[in-house]
Amino acid sequence: MADYTDIYGKRVKVFDSDPTLTSSYEGQVWYSSDTGVLKSVVAFEAWSSASPLITGRHGLAGGGTQTASAFWGGDGPSNKTEEYNGSGFSSGGNLPYSSIFLAGCGTQTAGLACGGDPGPTQVATACTYDGSSWTGIPSLNTARSRIGATGITSAALAFGGGNPNGVNNSEEYSGSSWSEGNNLNTARRVNNSGGGPQTAAIVAGGAPGPSPSTSTNATEEYNGSSWTTTTNLGTATREMGSSGTQTAFLVSGGLAPSASTTCQQYDGTSWTTLPAALPSAVNQHDQEGTTSAAITTGGNPSLGATNEYSFSINTITAAAWSSGSSGNTARYGVGGAGIQTAALAIGGESPRTGKTEAYNGTSWSEVNDLNTARNQLASTGTQTAALAFGGEVPGPSAVNESWDGTSWSEVNDLNIAKRDSRGFGSQTAAVNVAGFGPGVSDYSATVETWDGSSWTNAPNSLPTASAQHRAFGTSTAGVVCGGLNPPYYTDTAATYEWNGSSWTTSGNLSEGKAQMYDGMGTQTDGLISGGSSAAPNGSSPVKFTATEGYDGTSWSTRPNMALARQSGSGLGTNSSASAGLAAFGYSTTAVTTTEEFTGVTETVTAKTLTTS
Repeated sequence: MADYTDIYGKRVKVFDSDPTLTSSYEGQVWYSSDTGVLKSVVAFEAWSSASPLITGRHGLAGGGTQTASAFWGGDGPSNKTEEYNGSGFSSGGNLPYSSIFLAGCGTQTAGLACGGDPGPTQVATACTYDGSSWTGIPSLNTARSRIGATGITSAALAFGGGNPNGVNNSEEYSGSSWSEGNNLNTARRVNNSGGGPQTAAIVAGGAPGPSPSTSTNATEEYNGSSWTTTTNLGTATREMGSSGTQTAFLVSGGLAPSASTTCQQYDGTSWTTLPAALPSAVNQHDQEGTTSAAITTGGNPSLGATNEYSFSINTITAAAWSSGSSGNTARYGVGGAGIQTAALAIGGESPRTGKTEAYNGTSWSEVNDLNTARNQLASTGTQTAALAFGGEVPGPSAVNESWDGTSWSEVNDLNIAKRDSRGFGSQTAAVNVAGFGPGVSDYSATVETWDGSSWTNAPNSLPTASAQHRAFGTSTAGVVCGGLNPPYYTDTAATYEWNGSSWTTSGNLSEGKAQMYDGMGTQTDGLISGGSSAAPNGSSPVKFTATEGYDGTSWSTRPNMALARQSGSGLGTNSSASAGLAAFGYSTTAVTTTEEFTGVTETVTAKTLTTS
């Protein structure tokens, strides 16, 4: 009989304590003498939460992989397309038609959509996506919604569907036209519960009749010419998500008969119910990927929730906001400096104050006040070396103060008095951008640079006059985003990059917004959160919990904050946006609330070996 070494090429090792684990330990068995147990690094399965859709919806479709997918359509009906990059969602090109319960297949840069229900009747419309825009292609032969599709844009398969009764139609797309293929054996509405290429496809579950209906457990395989009934799905389910191939197929959630968390996997012969269930029950969602790396998003009713499935040696901890300790004085219009575990909150209102508080990662404490009480000020730097400039005193201010870790001292003023401007950089190399000034409501595009002793007017202004925008980065690699443009009640989604001397236009935020929590991170790894919409005619602005991450080119969603608010102190590490802080601000009143952001982490995990 072969022993462990013969099979795996590794001997059982003995350690005084568990080693620092890396992927090289996969399959290695060791004995920990400190605990007296055998351990190994083995692959296991788990679901983890991921960043939400920009717009929550159900009855959507998509194509792609866990780290590069696109999702389109859904309730509304919607024509929105959103792309997922493994971290979050960004807006893609709109579909040429709005529809719920349409089908999708392909990839993020070569997707296909067909059928659906734009209301009041089902359609045969079809189109393809190139990663930026959609193009119409010949329509299906049979109009239908709640349809399934699989394959690629040059070799696709559309099957089932119908409303209210299921149909058994099956059609093949060659890249230029649709042709009728042999019908399914079981007529049903399948809602995208299929997978595999055109010549080796699979479909499982669905609903054969009008709602409320009994779900089916029928599973069929397609060989490129005909469908064959195979092993039944373990639990009859409809309106599931699915991903994978004919020999490695994963379905999740659905109605069985009520909304389910159950996940079932097919190996080409039989079905297995997985021990890893979805975090919450869902149906009418979409799923893309494989049986080892899948993503599900959306769901009924109009959900934005996204989850990732992984079969690997890593324990994945999803990015998330968590509660931190509250500050001492509720305020908004606050400046900030530092990182998540060593931060400053500076000034603010209501009423206007010079109060400064320091955060050590656990609690806030009062430290020495600004010499000039201000709100709507700009700031940058660290907890021990910060700079606070401009603001309202009332009216725009040019006052500039430097912090040495203990107290504030006045240094040379800005050249132009401003409020609601923003800064980035360090205490000795900073940039101040735009804002209101010198008049109370005069929009500015001017830029000033600080060399540690004085401000200089930069020759290149921000491309568009702006205020209440947000900024992050260094004095030679900065980012400015969002804010208000003239006239006063016009919010913007614009983003600009600074290279130390000039500006370049970059990708837009998901929507126009202002007064977000200050940007965290760098020009290639940034984060903003919260904020508000413009408030025309004196109406109350909509406040956001939304968080977006920037990769140097485009913005995509991140997990939302718990509390919708604006005008607080946002802080993060200078090297990335993996550890951020959002503190104070305005919700329905001034708040002391603190939330901490932690990015996704993956850790190689050892399992204890037992006998049974």
